[in-house]
Amino acid sequence: MRERVGTVTHYFNRIHVAVIALTGELKVGDMVHIYGHTTDFIQRVGSMEVNHRKIEYAGPGEEIALEVVDRVRKGDTVYKITGEDVEEPGFFSSMG
Repeated sequence: MRERVGTVTHYFNRIHVAVIALTGELKVGDMVHIYGHTTDFIQRVGSMEVNHRKIEYAGPGEEIALEVVDRVRKGDTVYKITGEDVEEPGFFSSMG
């Protein structure tokens, strides 16, 4: 199952970090699908920050920084994947 939890508002290319305005809850360890016109990938949330401080959980109305594995664009939608749809992508299995 996919639940919309936010929208990308900015992307920092050099450090591979997306700024996301949350409309739902997100925590470290959740699996997310980031989707847009030219964006489409799934990753596990490994690191989130608010005001340069690491956090484990964020909720609606917060703006977070999320380290991402691929380029994202302003306006891309962030979905949290839950239930039976959660599958670890094979190419991440070698990452610590």
